[in-house]
Amino acid sequence: MARYVLVHGAFGGAWCWEPVIPALEAAGHTVVAVDLPGGGDDRTPVEKITLASCAARVCEALTEPSILVGYSMGGVVITQAASDRPENVEQLVFVSAFMPANGQSLLDITRLPEGAGDQIQANIVVSGDPPVAVLSDEAAALAIYQRCTPEQQAWAIPQRRDQAVAPFTTPVRVDDELLARIPRSFVLTLDDNAFTTALQRRMIAEHPCVNVVELDSDHAPYLSATDELADALLSFAGRPAVSSGSLRPPRRRRGG
Repeated sequence: MARYVLVHGAFGGAWCWEPVIPALEAAGHTVVAVDLPGGGDDRTPVEKITLASCAARVCEALTEPSILVGYSMGGVVITQAASDRPENVEQLVFVSAFMPANGQSLLDITRLPEGAGDQIQANIVVSGDPPVAVLSDEAAALAIYQRCTPEQQAWAIPQRRDQAVAPFTTPVRVDDELLARIPRSFVLTLDDNAFTTALQRRMIAEHPCVNVVELDSDHAPYLSATDELADALLSFAGRPAVSSGSLRPPRRRRGG
């Protein structure tokens, strides 16, 4: 049986994995969902929220060999954490997630030509010192949850937290050759307003993956394609042959 460590994205928390976890545990796997500093129920002060502190939080969960899963911004965090503690990372899984190379930040990736049309960058508001990013409920519904039901949106959107900007702007400092030896899998979302499909495909081209699964989903597949995302994560535990097609069309499923 596998051990999964699940890492959320910006504005989120471990709560985003709640719809997916039961299927993983029902298959006999162990699951640890992490609240990054400032995310979910964590109350770390904004001045202490950095890429390093986020990666350190993930490393604390890597107490034994694990499949390390990152969603969205979580892809940057797991990249740094895997370079810091490679001995306990069996596989890296990126769920519509950023895959930076050494010296590259999340913000660098969003500025690539394939990122044009990103509705988070179009709607985000940054202020304060240290800077904090805010995404309105209306913008979140458009950018992240547009394929979710009203009930799913009502569950997820109020749980979101403002996001410290430091993890966006800080480049990863990683050993690319070491990371290339860790198998990677990617869940690509085909109707994503937050992380364009073209940019996801560029990430995959630059960082070849053992498995690629495409979901007909928005940027919140844990809600709009819950069963299909769980199926993908379960399939990665067996490291099957590369999948070039989509899983079955997503069924609507309530969050919580």
